[in-house]
Amino acid sequence: MTLPFDNSYTRLPDRIFVRQNPVPVRAPGLIAVNRSLAERLGIDADWLGSPEGVSVLAGNAVPEGAEPIAQAYAGHQFGGWVPQLGDGRAILLGEVVTPDGARYDLQLKGAGQTPFSRRGDGRAWIGPVLREYIVSEAMAALGVPTTRALAAVTTGETVYREAPFPGAVLARVAASHIRVGTFQFIAARKDTEALKALTDHVIARHYPGVDGPMGLLEAVIAAQARLVAKWMPLGFIHGVMNTDNMAISGETIDYGPCAFMDFYHPNTVFSSIDQHGRYAYSNQPQIAVWNLAQLASALLPLMGEEAPAIEAATAALHRFGDLFEAEWLARFRAKIGLATEEEGDGALIETLLSRMALQRADFTRTFRGLLDGTAREEFKEPEAFDAWERDWKARVAREKDPKATIRSANPALIPRNHRVEEAIQAALGGDYAPFHRLNAALARPYADDPAHADLRLSPRPEEEVRRTFCGT
Repeated sequence: MTLPFDNSYTRLPDRIFVRQNPVPVRAPGLIAVNRSLAERLGIDADWLGSPEGVSVLAGNAVPEGAEPIAQAYAGHQFGGWVPQLGDGRAILLGEVVTPDGARYDLQLKGAGQTPFSRRGDGRAWIGPVLREYIVSEAMAALGVPTTRALAAVTTGETVYREAPFPGAVLARVAASHIRVGTFQFIAARKDTEALKALTDHVIARHYPGVDGPMGLLEAVIAAQARLVAKWMPLGFIHGVMNTDNMAISGETIDYGPCAFMDFYHPNTVFSSIDQHGRYAYSNQPQIAVWNLAQLASALLPLMGEEAPAIEAATAALHRFGDLFEAEWLARFRAKIGLATEEEGDGALIETLLSRMALQRADFTRTFRGLLDGTAREEFKEPEAFDAWERDWKARVAREKDPKATIRSANPALIPRNHRVEEAIQAALGGDYAPFHRLNAALARPYADDPAHADLRLSPRPEEEVRRTFCGT
């Protein structure tokens, strides 16, 4: 099969990428193909699952029209500047143009060493591949802009981390893989020509109609404000919001130590490498602004580094708060059944959240439980909920159809950490049934399906997963 490639990124200055083929693997085998996504891309899903397609997905064959590259970028990692990072275990095969003209990157994650590997082996083991597949597809079903999982394959090789694990490759699809760190990489080298070329490319590709670098900055600020405001009402914690993990397109990217909260607390951290809580749940909006400030700094050479440009960029960054707050409030209003706006709604929401934190209430089950009166069961001391419920019932009585609003805003299912871990552990033993079942259930996260009732449960103490890990 001929894939519909048209590779615009490789027409940019070659200083921002290196041409690099995937490194072949010993014995590729198929785990899963995302049939609906394949159809969206105009790719035959049956072909993808064939030996020829699996060979491409594993990196053993380069399809006609592909121009494999590893992208260069820099970044602030936990606030510390790293002048060169780049794709150390990912190869961008090229850009696929869909039948309706949309453009998507097709990338193989775990495809072998590149010049950016920094002593790494360039490979991935099956755990992080399945985690990203499950969580990214769940995010898509939940309506959050995200990279997508097209397929996952095994390699027939062993990957060594803290122990030997079976290797795997994830085929990832994104509007693009251009990051804040991509701009930082170029700006740090004072390469104005490449910086302008990248800026023009991103405007044409993602934000057509915006005016120059300032317009691009404003558009990315708005996209990121909306994105994080969509994460928060789902209890999602990215876990590693470095500038190299923030996509210019406004999609969620790089699902490493990510997690969804079971029990609510604003300071929740899962990532094993986030020792000081920099990327805790409640810190995510502030970190997004910090990252966007680094993008503004990288764009300043094109905007003019005099006081007026700095003031304009600063003013744009200050607008993030209002954009985020409006989106956050609208989404949390919906979570408690409010389709209209009243002055005290924010306080009503915050009161519930503070009581949930004190009572260690399950985030997803509490909000979904407003449908059927079971929310109070998530509180160790139900009277803490009862006191809030009186005010809520008085407010929600002024709504036309609060149950419909609650149902549409609150998923019944999320990819709970212990269920993801259960799928990974089963796969290590060669059993992919839990992985496939979880994916199928999460494709309809707002449905009340009795067959998936067990997937809705909070973890028992012995099941709780408190630490998540990067895949490198």
